[in-house]
Amino acid sequence: MDQTEPAKPGLDPETPLAVHSVSTMIGEYIGRLGTIWIEGQLAEVNPRKGLTYLSLRDTDRDVSLSLYVASGVMDSLATTVEQGSRVLVQVKADWWAKRGSLQFKVLQMRAVGIGELMARLEALRNLLAAEGLFNEDRKKPLPFLPRRIGLICGQASDAMHDVIENAKRRWPDVQFEVREVAVQGVNCVKQVSAALTELDAISDIDVIVIARGGGAFEDLLPFSDESLIRVVAGIDTPVVAAIGHEEDRPLIDYVADYRASTPTDAARKIVPDVLQEISDLRNARARLQTLVSTRITRLEQQLALTRSRPALASPATLITQRLSDNNVVRTAMHVKVKSFIALESAYLTGAQGTLRALSPQGTLERGFSIVRDSQNVIVKSAEAVFAGDELRIKFANGDIVTRVEEV
Repeated sequence: MDQTEPAKPGLDPETPLAVHSVSTMIGEYIGRLGTIWIEGQLAEVNPRKGLTYLSLRDTDRDVSLSLYVASGVMDSLATTVEQGSRVLVQVKADWWAKRGSLQFKVLQMRAVGIGELMARLEALRNLLAAEGLFNEDRKKPLPFLPRRIGLICGQASDAMHDVIENAKRRWPDVQFEVREVAVQGVNCVKQVSAALTELDAISDIDVIVIARGGGAFEDLLPFSDESLIRVVAGIDTPVVAAIGHEEDRPLIDYVADYRASTPTDAARKIVPDVLQEISDLRNARARLQTLVSTRITRLEQQLALTRSRPALASPATLITQRLSDNNVVRTAMHVKVKSFIALESAYLTGAQGTLRALSPQGTLERGFSIVRDSQNVIVKSAEAVFAGDELRIKFANGDIVTRVEEV
């Protein structure tokens, strides 16, 4: 036999819970949370008899918690805390069952000193530096004359006025795209980051200036926020940081492509001075004119010197001189050739005489003759000849044929 399990109280309209039961259940659940440490900024401090009610706000977002602290805990603090102070509190969740409200009871409270905050910032700076976010080789050069300038500043702030007015004094046609945001407090990081991303997406904005103009160390803490630093490092447009705090520089100064000491300094950096540029152009033109005039004068002197040379004063002189030189060379060549021909002719004549004297024809001309038999064989002895043989006798000037009658 199936047995239906009874419904738990409060899960259906047949078994509703009483209000006090629900409140008691919530209180029991919250009571098991124990104690926790929280860091934040005091937004409100309302002292009452025996208790002080506090509103603790997140330093980066618009979120707050309600706290109360016994007067004894407040009195035991080494330093006075007030609205705006940054504190570290140990709290225990406290459910007020009668009113159905949640508050946190402060068990311990410590003021977060500037020294501790600076130590945290130094640790974060070292971490980001180790990632290379502050390296000089990643910083982008600023344009000589930007088409349009993105400006992030407080609403109707002196920093905005300083940047715009000083930039327009230097270059009257300069154009700005302004984003007025919170430059301190819980909304600062979110709004500045959003403005950076928005301006970076505009194609004709060539540089972005973040200007504040100084302030208390605690007020400038948003400009050392890690998420904001990474946004600055990640955009493509060059960024000029003009926070204006000479000591204890916020971390945005290290990641920005240029760090200006003041908003006025930023204006001097992002646009050239038109009067100075005009003066430089005039000076450059004067120097160029001097260089050109000097060069022309030098060339004129060289031309005059060249024209004064005899060859140019009387161009025929150069031709006459060359003709004379050619005649001398030609005469010398003729003499050498004739001498060479005469010498070679004498040599050939002597060689010819020697050849004629030693040749068979020369021998014939001296009275000798050559005798051949009918077989055209030279007869060298009378014993080789017999009576009746036909012989051919060659003389210097011809041949005869004869017959031997007697040997």
